Amino acid sequence: MADDLKIKVNGREVPVSASPDTPLLYVLMNELRLTGPRFGCGLAQCGSCSVLADGVEIRSCVTPVSNVAGKSVTTLEGLAAWYAERRGLAQPPALHPLQQAFIDHDAFQCGYCTSGQICSAAGLIAEGKAKTPEEIRELMSGNICRCGAYPNIVAAILQAMGQS
Repeated sequence: MADDLKIKVNGREVPVSASPDTPLLYVLMNELRLTGPRFGCGLAQCGSCSVLADGVEIRSCVTPVSNVAGKSVTTLEGLAAWYAERRGLAQPPALHPLQQAFIDHDAFQCGYCTSGQICSAAGLIAEGKAKTPEEIRELMSGNICRCGAYPNIVAAILQAMGQS
């Protein structure tokens, strides 16, 4: 057990009782009872487990919880507050612009991959990596959507980037 291991999740420091090599996803789901990050493949290939660590997208299913000690982890549940903090807003919006854009563009069907898609997109926007639909498609290619909502996902990301 990791009695002294603490991580910061969605702006709150929490103790972790799991061993340091436990995947972050299991801590988020089982200890913290967060429903945003999802188990998909367990191999970091589908993106359902994507979260942000210091604003950079990571796959929580293969990231040992000890690797995020000292970092700020953001899940779908904390995205609006993360956005407000980055923008210096006194009050977070009800939804992160990506969350609203996914609603506006109907960029989800079953919803299973949605939180991973949104967290990955927030990371690529924060990193300034994508400027065009082609770049978005390439950088988001590691996020699998079985329903095929890819055109709507790209449109939502463009809206959130202020390019729609």
